Amino acid sequence: MTKNIPVKTLAAFFSFLFLAGCLGGFRKIKVTDFTDQRVGDLTMTKKVIGKREFLFFSTVRTGTFLEGSIQGLITDYSGNPIEGVTVKVLPDTGPSKNMEDAGGALGSVDVVAENSGASVNLSFAPGMSDTMGLYKIRFSLPVNGDTVDVRGKLVYNPGWDQQKINLGKAYEPQMKESPFRLYYNFSNGFLAFAEGVRKTIVQPVGEGQGHLQALPGVKAPATIKPSEPASAQQPAGADKTEEDLFKGFDFGQ
Repeated sequence: MTKNIPVKTLAAFFSFLFLAGCLGGFRKIKVTDFTDQRVGDLTMTKKVIGKREFLFFSTVRTGTFLEGSIQGLITDYSGNPIEGVTVKVLPDTGPSKNMEDAGGALGSVDVVAENSGASVNLSFAPGMSDTMGLYKIRFSLPVNGDTVDVRGKLVYNPGWDQQKINLGKAYEPQMKESPFRLYYNFSNGFLAFAEGVRKTIVQPVGEGQGHLQALPGVKAPATIKPSEPASAQQPAGADKTEEDLFKGFDFGQ
């Protein structure tokens, strides 16, 4: 006797096979790196971004995402690595080619399709520098067509001022933030990361020659020399004692 299998059971089975094929893990991709290893650990994966309901069954909607990390180095003015400094990304909230289908907003946005609900998240996990000063910001970005094109800004140790108030000490970044653009082309593997206008600090040196005046600008703060040990310091009244030793002699008369 043949037993009929319910339609919903068959739909669930085929949905499982579909997910198993599409979401079978991360996939390595071709990369032509123009970032000098600023962006790395790149893989492609598929994620469920919505579901569509039909009369007897439902289907899922998937999207392709680029996974990876933005990395950098945190040091002091002498080049020593600094641990525990947070770096995070604030995505640009303006229109972007990469998110035209998602309402043009970078961040957590809703993608509404006909008879379905879907959402696409641009994920940037904050990074924190380790003992070597290295930080990594993990990201997951949707692929639009065959490209990823995201703009935003890196913010360095954003809570340093509040930390100074609460703890009395903090690491103040020399550069508070910097704009960036991350671009990847799936077809040719072209990967680029640009950080926009960077601030460079200079200081004037020299006093000028002849009628030329010194250059305007503020010099770096002078390094405070450590105080000499007490044994190396001249005792109080030493000059007076030495003067008294020769006071009884009439030199020069």
